[in-house]
Amino acid sequence: MTQDEKEYFKVLGGRVALLRKDLGLTQVQLAETLGISQQMVASYEVGRRRIPVSMLPPLSHALKVQTDALLGNETKAKSKRGPAPKWQQQIEAIAQLPKAQQRFVSQVLDTVLAQSDR
Repeated sequence: MTQDEKEYFKVLGGRVALLRKDLGLTQVQLAETLGISQQMVASYEVGRRRIPVSMLPPLSHALKVQTDALLGNETKAKSKRGPAPKWQQQIEAIAQLPKAQQRFVSQVLDTVLAQSDR
């Protein structure tokens, strides 16, 4: 695998993890839906293994997104109108952080959002 391919599958895996978590699914639940092992889902999410093309339709269905959105093409289509919004770029950057830092960012956001509900 070339370095570009490694980076692509790492970003794709991060997107899968983010979408899975947004739905409140565990790796085990997603794996059961797809008929694969939890370890395979974990390998996809960190970019250690390539997600096969044949897995894209069931994966996008399980994550309730269009295949284009799963592949990151949705953002590129919108880029004709300008760059992705800053918050979207930040979310993608957060998805690449280690889990401990992701939890910290999430806690900070929860605190800010809770204050805005007052």
